[in-house]
Amino acid sequence: MNKTIFEITKMDCPSEENLIRMKLDGISSIANLDFDIPNRKLTVFHNGQIDQIEKSVLELNLGGKKISTKQTDQTDFKENTNQRKLLWTVLAINFVFFLIEMTTGIISKSMGLVADSLDMLADSFVYGISLFAVGGTLTRKKRIAKLAGYFQITLAVIGFIEVLRRFFGVEKLPDFSTMIIVSIFALIANGICLYLLQKSKSKEEAHMKASMIFTSNDVIINLGVITAGILVNWLSSNKPDLIIGTIVFVLVIQGAIRILKLGK
Repeated sequence: MNKTIFEITKMDCPSEENLIRMKLDGISSIANLDFDIPNRKLTVFHNGQIDQIEKSVLELNLGGKKISTKQTDQTDFKENTNQRKLLWTVLAINFVFFLIEMTTGIISKSMGLVADSLDMLADSFVYGISLFAVGGTLTRKKRIAKLAGYFQITLAVIGFIEVLRRFFGVEKLPDFSTMIIVSIFALIANGICLYLLQKSKSKEEAHMKASMIFTSNDVIINLGVITAGILVNWLSSNKPDLIIGTIVFVLVIQGAIRILKLGK
């Protein structure tokens, strides 16, 4: 048995973990995957050569780099029987906040909230693919990934068009208080998701959880929308909201492209 450690510089939260799991699914030489999200490390226990595994990791464009490969006597791996239940929990949290942020974003005229809702939907897609494709064929998983990716890109493009319309048109200012309040709750929700998923895997890394939460892209986006809400009120302009909306739409499209790569 060999143990290979990868550094994954863009592995910021459990949704990237699920992308990697789906990408490596079906490689028979893999015995176990061990993820260390706070330190952005992936340990692969495998038989034989690492070439196919390394190629798959690099294809995701998550900043993957092989650190070391060495032999190990470890053959016993603990299976997490609660993983499916936890995935359902975080999927539900993300999807509920997608609905909340999309609804409040439309009502309050905030493109930042609308964009953040799509980011929540993107995470829901990743967790959903992991759940609904469990035990299914590789072809089925690829089909689901393609549908999710194209749907996500379509929504993001529609969002871009709306940002341009609002940028060049005369629009009522977004409700900054709604932006801030809803984003604070979304921030808490993301923190809960990250806490639950990390807690289930490694209790000894409890001291790392705080640093992990604050390095997550999802949390940074939430803080960005909160900041945009403050600037909307301070500057009496909708431009901060449109700027953060544009940034998040770009991130959503990047996530969709990663999902589409799973369908190849």
